Amino acid sequence: MATTAPARTPAPPPPPAAPARRSGDAPIGVGLGVLACLLGLLMLAWVVLFVTKGRFLKPTAERLASRMLQRQVRIAGDFQLYLAPINVKFVADGLTISNPGWASRPNFLEAAHIDTRVSTIRLLFGERHARWLNLDRAAVDTEWDQAHLRNTWTFGDPNKKGAPFQWPVIDRATVTGTTLRYRDPQMQITTDQRFDTVHSSDTHIDEAIRFQGGGTLRGQRFTNAGALLSPNSTVRLGRNRLELHADAGPTHVDLNGVLPAATQIEGSDLHLKARGPNMRLMFDLLGIVIPDTRAFRFTSDLTKVGPEWRFTRLAGRFGDSDLAGRMTVSVPDGRPRINATLASRQVDILDVGPFIGYAPETLASKGATAAATTQSRRDHPRILPDAPLRAEALKRFDAHVDYKVATVRAPNLPVSNIALTLDLDHNLLALSPLTMDLAGGHLASDIALDARQPAVRTSYDIRLSPTPMGRLLKGFGIDQPGTTGTVKARIKMEGTGDSVRKSLASANGRIAIALPAGTFFTSYAQLSEFDIGVFVQKLLQNKLKQPIQINCGLIAFTVRDGVATADPILIDTSKNVMSATGGFSFKDESLNLTFRARAKKFSAFSGQSPVGIRGYFAAPALQIVSPQLLGRAGAAVALGVVATPLASILAFVDPGTTPDTACGPVLEGAHASAMRTEKGKPVKGLGTKAENREEAAKPKKKFLGIF
Repeated sequence: MATTAPARTPAPPPPPAAPARRSGDAPIGVGLGVLACLLGLLMLAWVVLFVTKGRFLKPTAERLASRMLQRQVRIAGDFQLYLAPINVKFVADGLTISNPGWASRPNFLEAAHIDTRVSTIRLLFGERHARWLNLDRAAVDTEWDQAHLRNTWTFGDPNKKGAPFQWPVIDRATVTGTTLRYRDPQMQITTDQRFDTVHSSDTHIDEAIRFQGGGTLRGQRFTNAGALLSPNSTVRLGRNRLELHADAGPTHVDLNGVLPAATQIEGSDLHLKARGPNMRLMFDLLGIVIPDTRAFRFTSDLTKVGPEWRFTRLAGRFGDSDLAGRMTVSVPDGRPRINATLASRQVDILDVGPFIGYAPETLASKGATAAATTQSRRDHPRILPDAPLRAEALKRFDAHVDYKVATVRAPNLPVSNIALTLDLDHNLLALSPLTMDLAGGHLASDIALDARQPAVRTSYDIRLSPTPMGRLLKGFGIDQPGTTGTVKARIKMEGTGDSVRKSLASANGRIAIALPAGTFFTSYAQLSEFDIGVFVQKLLQNKLKQPIQINCGLIAFTVRDGVATADPILIDTSKNVMSATGGFSFKDESLNLTFRARAKKFSAFSGQSPVGIRGYFAAPALQIVSPQLLGRAGAAVALGVVATPLASILAFVDPGTTPDTACGPVLEGAHASAMRTEKGKPVKGLGTKAENREEAAKPKKKFLGIF
């Protein structure tokens, strides 16, 4: 019997192969584990801080803050420091931060209660940005030391140079019973401000921080009041509205606009209005020197970009003149600097007076002539302004100003298209170039005031291109159609003194006015040639209708120590050679010139005796009846007695033998010693420098009780 083989049990399937291990999996797992652990720890720390409010950190926070700030930091009451949820939440009651030892008050900050939320992300990047701040009964003391090297808000090393103050950015704030004190001895400013939040039931404004205070700025008292308004619509956009009004004596300023944040000026959009009796008073508050002005009112847009305060769309008036343009004020290296581009469509001549030292109040009430001549001494009136240049104040700032004027409103001064560039660099003030169109000619000048030394030194270089005399002198009785002559001039002088009067009273240099060939017509033409006899004769015959034919002329002075000596005064006409001796003095503004006309042609009734110009700049007078003329009259009487009345005419006969003048040296502006006749001989009657200087500077004597 056959046996059946037992059935074979199938072998179990082999176990699946283990997946191959990649070499990088272990570090990733470890990293993920570490990260999860850290996140867990951070979450735990966050939970602990959130639950405890971080109150247990108070001693550690005081110690670390004191060490970092190198000031004593104390918290008398409640303390909280935690993340809520990601921004840093900080609460402290009775917080004090001490001041450095040199400060006038013991604490930089004292706050009964402070509650703020700070942006954590921005804090990590070094920015101080508070989402909101609640400050109650706080006092902040900010001040510079006497040398302006250290301040109370620069923490750390007490000998470290003080940094400029920068407010932390605060989006919204509630402030009650808080004061801010600021002192800067160098900038001469002290101010105390009080802040309080006013809650409103108005649906558009839910809170406003009102502030008010006052102080002194460069010795001038000021008061101010304003508010930071937070309309609902602008808070959502991160913008706050500012309103401010300030009074400093008679000067009033209003400022309003929006700020990107409650304490952020950078990028602000503000509008400024200012008014007062004198713009100088407003700029004095800033430590910036400008000339006096008449009453002003201005508006301007204002913003801060980096270190610059930018005044744009500036427009307004001073006196009866307009002004527009833009201006930037910055403080590079701790020294204020102004850059401005300004323009006026029309400037009234009265408004120019204060720029050179005339009192604006007198100009406004009495006019230009009265304002000048009321600068009188006991013995005589004076014209030259004596307002001192505030040289010491020029040391505090620098400036670059471009200014243009389209027209000047003046009765007898046809001026237009003024262009001025002003540069001030460490007490060196330059008005260069200063140009203008004048009566069809062009005047260019360079004026520099060097106040780097105690004795201010001023240099003048003024040049007038050939200008039609008819237009230039139209307002002084000159007939324009009958006058074809021109005039050109150069004034170059230097003097020492802190006013226009003092600098001219000590000046040295030269003044030269040249008259090329042309005609000159006035209804008193013959008188202008000092031929008194012919003048009377033709006046009776109504024949004063012919212009004078000028061949050439030069009115020049050499100035030494403020005394101007004729060098020479010489005018050659078709009929006469006119000359003058003497001069004038900038020291006392006296005039002592003696004119003489020597005839080229026969004149029967000639009064060719010297004619004097005496008196002062503000009160000149003609001395037509001279001793020489009286001598001729006496001779005429004697001849009439001895011979016949007809013989007395011989005393007034001028044979007219004066030779023509060579015009070359005249038109070149040469000195008197170079003047020659056409035959090469020296021109007579010009006097020497010594004689003319002695005549110009000698005491004035009255003549016949008139002068």
